[in-house]
Amino acid sequence: MEEEDMKRMRWLALVSVIALVLAACGGDGTGDTTTTAGETTTTAGGTTTSVEPDPDFEGRVLDAGGCDYGGRVEKITALDEFTVEFDLCGPHPAFLAQIAFGVFGIQPEEHLEATGGAPLDNPIGTGPYVLQEWVRGDSVVYQRFDDYYGTVAPHQTAVLRWATESAGRLTELAAGTADGITFPGTEDLEDIEANPDLVLLDKPEPNIFYMGFTNTFAPWDDVRVRQAVALGIDRQRIVDTFYPEGSETASHFTPCVVENGCEGESWYEFDVEAAQQLLADAGLADGFETTIYYRDVTRGYLPTPGDVAADIQAQLQENLNITASIEQMESAEFIQQSSAGNLDGIHLLGWTGDYPHVTNFLDFHFADTNLQFGDPHPEIYEALNEASQLADAAEAAPLYETANNAIKELVPMVPIAHSAAFFAAAADVDGAYAPPWGQVMFNFWDNGTDTLVFYQGNEPISLYCADETDGESLRACAQVVEALYSYTQEGEVQPQLAEECVPNDDLSVWTCSLRQGVLFHDGSTFDANDVVASFTAGLDASSPLHTGNSGVFEYYDYLWNGLINAPESDG
Repeated sequence: MEEEDMKRMRWLALVSVIALVLAACGGDGTGDTTTTAGETTTTAGGTTTSVEPDPDFEGRVLDAGGCDYGGRVEKITALDEFTVEFDLCGPHPAFLAQIAFGVFGIQPEEHLEATGGAPLDNPIGTGPYVLQEWVRGDSVVYQRFDDYYGTVAPHQTAVLRWATESAGRLTELAAGTADGITFPGTEDLEDIEANPDLVLLDKPEPNIFYMGFTNTFAPWDDVRVRQAVALGIDRQRIVDTFYPEGSETASHFTPCVVENGCEGESWYEFDVEAAQQLLADAGLADGFETTIYYRDVTRGYLPTPGDVAADIQAQLQENLNITASIEQMESAEFIQQSSAGNLDGIHLLGWTGDYPHVTNFLDFHFADTNLQFGDPHPEIYEALNEASQLADAAEAAPLYETANNAIKELVPMVPIAHSAAFFAAAADVDGAYAPPWGQVMFNFWDNGTDTLVFYQGNEPISLYCADETDGESLRACAQVVEALYSYTQEGEVQPQLAEECVPNDDLSVWTCSLRQGVLFHDGSTFDANDVVASFTAGLDASSPLHTGNSGVFEYYDYLWNGLINAPESDG
């Protein structure tokens, strides 16, 4: 990233915890709307109207029956039509940043019930677009929602398409058949900057690319083998060869722009002799055979997946006498198998920050419930669990130091790169941007025509993002379904479907006042029961609404420290 972007991101990280509380005092959503009793106010094309509370309203309740199950949520209650209370099992300083994440989007209670908790291809939301059609293998087509309370789209139709190869996306942009694209190839950046018809959009996203191991398979169950690979891969060579200018070789798993991300020791330096000695100590001086798994999906953190896989393969052979075959997997299958810890070998994966807090990077990957790297390490997750309860970043810093040092010692993965990332757009598009947090929203892009076309890397897996983790799905969902909070284009937390969420003194109870008069795309009115029903679908494993796509609800599980009424683990 350029210096100004780094300064901006450091500032965002510095104020993240403060902003969590201050933002609770209110602020703007996507529009310029505030409402008070008896008043109707209007944004550009959209309206919201205050509504008198219904005295006969019966509020839903999600009740965990206490906190003994180990999760973060004790109870979520619809106090009245437009007030929801989140009773948590302890302080949660990242609450606002977390609920701004799009997976916690709100759909109508009745729609969730009608679809059996699986609105995979027919989401109903409150966002700037109504889903018109998902043409499998081709596109997702949206129609402008004229009753949107925020910034109404300047075009009638938005079309989301996909092309796996970055060159294919750039071809569409250069030909004028696309208005914007994700993640152009590193080799194309100079050409884009030199083309007066195109604009390169800096995307200052915190991210990480890493090599993961599953410690339930030999020889990866031997920490000396994992440490050998950590020492025996020239990470700087990978960054210099395959990553755009502004990228960094990772000193820690979490980018240093995220507060407390880089507490503790920096990662190992490249040392082939020490790596070879570790393999010899493990009885593997002659090396061994393994597999490198990856998906051919371009991400900001991994701009050329196949090339990087081939270079790692070559380094393993040259430096450590490890013979690795390469297996390219279909994207959804790769995510499912790696998440379940089923890949015997090395998997190449990465992460882009979802919200501005170190818990988003560390707690997902190294929690006691995450099986991606095999058996979780208490040396890591116990410190993380304790740190996540602390609102004071300085007080939490020693715990993150402990966790980061344990990650270095135990090597569940090898952090490779924090990549600079970019989108690109046609030069005649007004309002084109690429946010550091959250998803790009098409209603801010104006190409002067009735149709906007945007290309990403892959087709969405489903359009019910409560049970998805991939960026393509999240981008598609965000145009339709909104959460209680969201992110501005600059990455700051702002109220969205909530007007404000206010904490008690120790940040363990958050009371959210909702926007009134907001309509869902089916014409129904948004209220507190929709919030409780949406969270019930994600959090309560015993609910008939807890169906989804895979049924895993991975983000709900990790971000709320476990599901309510989760079935007993076979392990």
